[in-house]
Amino acid sequence: MEEITGDISWLAVIVGMVVSMGFGFLMFDPKRATGKIWAEGVGVGLTPPDKFPALAMGMNTLGLFCMSWFVGVTAKSDALLTVILATVAFTLLSGAHTLFSGSSKGAVAVSASFWLVSLLLMILSQGLLG
Repeated sequence: MEEITGDISWLAVIVGMVVSMGFGFLMFDPKRATGKIWAEGVGVGLTPPDKFPALAMGMNTLGLFCMSWFVGVTAKSDALLTVILATVAFTLLSGAHTLFSGSSKGAVAVSASFWLVSLLLMILSQGLLG
């Protein structure tokens, strides 16, 4: 357990997660071009849902926390190329899944951009606060 918890900058992990969430709110906002492209591309309406998507938001928050933690683990062991490779692999697999489910190339591009920029924000967080 020490391998993934020792010498981690938890402040950098939390800040990386929160900044990435904020970026996601901007990126997927249906009032912005990227939000419209994504919403139309995955078949989600542009109007707010009747019911708050609590499970989706919870999973997204937990996923961003885990990703930021992974960045922290690889930063402390000087293995940032490992998290970059893992994120690129995840982004490609997620994009393939999105395309297989009938979503548009634009939706894939928006999602992929989100993950790659989030990774950059998390790495910057570790570099500045770690």
